[in-house]
Amino acid sequence: MHTTQATTIATKLTNEHNDWLRSLDFYTDELNILKGRLTEVAGKNTGDEAAEGAELYENRFEIQHKNISDLTHEIRRHLAEVAVQAKEKAGHIETRLLDKHADLREQYISLEKTIHDLRHEFYRYASKWM
Repeated sequence: MHTTQATTIATKLTNEHNDWLRSLDFYTDELNILKGRLTEVAGKNTGDEAAEGAELYENRFEIQHKNISDLTHEIRRHLAEVAVQAKEKAGHIETRLLDKHADLREQYISLEKTIHDLRHEFYRYASKWM
């Protein structure tokens, strides 16, 4: 692989990392908005069933906040590794880093789906109680 192609791969990986990080920031903001909505729902509905649902969603939102934080950390660490290797090896990226990138992509896609599903489930819950 010549240097231009290797540099293009490093740039592609970096761009994808940055796209993921922007999306994860968006999902963090979205979870905060959903938590605000949850506070509204819980404040207007003090019954046991609504309270149990509120507690469930509060816990699920916290879990996803942690998942986002953990994945963000992993992506940033991988981004730094790719940058160092690209600089030290004239743009060449070791296979293990490409494999790690593919793994991070799968984690990102899975987390994105989980948050999407959670959002829809929460809106169904909220519409029941609002």
